[in-house]
Amino acid sequence: MFKRLLIANRGEIAVRIARACRELGITPLAVYSEADRDAPHVRVAERAAAVGPAPSRDSYLNIEAIVAAARALEADAVHPGYGFLSENAAFARAVSDAGLTFIGPSAEAIAMMGDKTRARAIAAAAGVPVVPAAEDLSAGPASAAQQLGYPLLVKAAAGGGGKGMRIVRGADTFEAAFAAAGREALAAFGDGRLYLERYFERPRHVEVQVLADRHGAIVHLGERECSIQRRHQKIVEESPSPGTSPALRERMTAAAIAVARGVDYTNAGTVEFLVTESGEFYFLEMNTRLQVEHPITEWVSGVDLVHEQIHIAAGERLRFRQRDLVPRGHAIECRVYAEDPAQQFLPSPGRIVRLREPHGPGVRVDSGIAQDCDVPVFYDPMLAKLSVWDADREAARARLLAALRDYAVLGVTTNLPFLIAVVEHPEFAAGRTHTHFIDQHLAGWRPSAARVELAAMAAAVHALLAPATPQVGTQPAASPWHTLGGWRLGSGRP
Repeated sequence: MFKRLLIANRGEIAVRIARACRELGITPLAVYSEADRDAPHVRVAERAAAVGPAPSRDSYLNIEAIVAAARALEADAVHPGYGFLSENAAFARAVSDAGLTFIGPSAEAIAMMGDKTRARAIAAAAGVPVVPAAEDLSAGPASAAQQLGYPLLVKAAAGGGGKGMRIVRGADTFEAAFAAAGREALAAFGDGRLYLERYFERPRHVEVQVLADRHGAIVHLGERECSIQRRHQKIVEESPSPGTSPALRERMTAAAIAVARGVDYTNAGTVEFLVTESGEFYFLEMNTRLQVEHPITEWVSGVDLVHEQIHIAAGERLRFRQRDLVPRGHAIECRVYAEDPAQQFLPSPGRIVRLREPHGPGVRVDSGIAQDCDVPVFYDPMLAKLSVWDADREAARARLLAALRDYAVLGVTTNLPFLIAVVEHPEFAAGRTHTHFIDQHLAGWRPSAARVELAAMAAAVHALLAPATPQVGTQPAASPWHTLGGWRLGSGRP
């Protein structure tokens, strides 16, 4: 087993990996940018190294700096978490070339599945259905679009996370959307290649978690539904999927394992599918890393995915077989963001002046924040993940609502009230979710008048209690105490 593991990430995932390291007797090591010098993920590490200025391109995306930090801290393994360099084949190769172990799949598998058009070909060769698409645009993108038919998606070949993606419903808007997607893809991934894909109006987004060791064993840990999204990015996930029948589950999990075998995959990975209203499923992509939403799979399967990632990377065999993995109960997760849902989910950087996280049986908070810490403007605004488990979906939903109402993050605007609105919506309660749920049911959402008034009162109190002289090097809160999470006055619900 490894002695010292460098976590090449920040925020809640770095904190979560550090905890797993300590549980396994491994010394956790951190990296940080200038903006994260006093961040929680640095505090929980045994040792830490600076890797550059605040912008991620100069720090958390700086391969040379990360590898140099690993050497300086005498690490023998590197865990990339998710985002940043987690699906960067060059980084995985650089880690291996430095004589360190990369906690993840091979650089070759990352490269193959990171190219979306190549990944589609691999899935098709494995006998897995893929979304109808136009990949060869040499005769002209507009011509290919006309042949494929509208509506369609313009997608980045090297993309992910909703970047470089545009929905096009007609020829009159195609050229502008195609150009915009290309610019965004080039800026986000350094690769402006695009392809076109059939667009489905109300599909479910369902993914299958797989684990594979270096000895040929592959298992799946069931599926997660990730249909509740804003700007093509997930905010609520659950396992199992409320819309997946046993027969469909069996077919999708078999397809996920076939895709993983097709690239000789090792470690943790996720195969993503679109499921249409008629019950057909299509391969979307494979994420060659730990997913943000991995806690709900851990709840239902009883498997610690980070532990397993580390054991696999150390060369060990899987410690269970498929027949040993019997799912139990239902788990739901919400991503807590520093953003304003009433202002098109505009990020809300600032200082956390008060924090109350929920707790209790069946409640888990994976947090990357602490009271009096800053939420920088430079990174993804996700603060934490709240996940719950119970015996069935309705019990889990009730537990989640109670936990959301107990959650309070003061000093920045958060999406907590919006998450409550999602989870208590009748259509969500009925399990009738799809990728356009928010657009259909909550497009005009605004916080209640009572909540706005309470926020103003809290801001006034904070202004009276705040120190006259700001601390050097801190960022002023954009809207102090603006979001009160689930706090209530009296007995009324938010």
